[in-house]
Amino acid sequence: MSERPDPPVLQWALTAAESTAVIEAVSLQPVTRAAGTFRLRMIDRTGRTPRDFVLKVPVPGEVDASMIGTNARALQVAASHVLSAPELIAADLAGEAAGAPATLETWLPGNSKLPATLHPRLLEQAGAAIATAHLITLSPSPDLPYRPRPVAVDDFAADRREQRMPTTPLLQEADQLVRAHGVPGAESVLVHGDAHPGNMLWSETGTALIDWKTAGVGDPGVDLGDLRFQAVLRYGLEAAQPVLEGWERQAGRRATSVAYWDAVAALNTPTDFEGWHQVEVITRRREEFLRSALARL
Repeated sequence: MSERPDPPVLQWALTAAESTAVIEAVSLQPVTRAAGTFRLRMIDRTGRTPRDFVLKVPVPGEVDASMIGTNARALQVAASHVLSAPELIAADLAGEAAGAPATLETWLPGNSKLPATLHPRLLEQAGAAIATAHLITLSPSPDLPYRPRPVAVDDFAADRREQRMPTTPLLQEADQLVRAHGVPGAESVLVHGDAHPGNMLWSETGTALIDWKTAGVGDPGVDLGDLRFQAVLRYGLEAAQPVLEGWERQAGRRATSVAYWDAVAALNTPTDFEGWHQVEVITRRREEFLRSALARL
């Protein structure tokens, strides 16, 4: 897709939103990535105040049609359980009307940027937000498949194991220990699949989960370990605890197999963080997080 949706997709979105004109279409992707998620500002048939929507379409090599379908199905499940998430307005998963698989959802207000310094209360809220999804028990399905790790479309541990990517002694040791440990048994629940702060919106009304394209069914630790890991990359090792506390308070129970899922999250990252911000800092923080997990495994 270009930096602006193709005309058939825009026309489909207009019809789905019962609107008459698109007055703005802005890519929500970083400038370094191809556009596939757009904020559309449209005027409805009454000509009153414009409304904002989110349009999602595939991105070749990054987001395929199945991920568009997963996002749509996850939003349906979220709505049926009154989770704080966007509302699915319409879906054309076969692309028959839009010319490409597409979904249209509501635009939610809020901020997804964490402050520069550690803010434990926000991390507790983030942990609580994913815990609400984990209260929903589900069986795997084609649109919401089993997820053994966060962002399950990637498997960096396997890439290292099969020599498609370089490794380090620590990553190799961690992979061996995790595989020897085996996947813990737990009830399958709805998992977001990419539970980093950028996929959360904080507002005065609470914390909403957005961008469900790698959602599925699995152990709550898939999300919990990932969010703890992302918080540590941002702030350091002390940031993991507030996430856990928020999750346990909302879930009403102690989290299980935390060390295992922490290790899984850290392993599902590239060996070298080339192109990332503060490469040396986040590499060190990953090592600290991973060593802490292995000590508790």
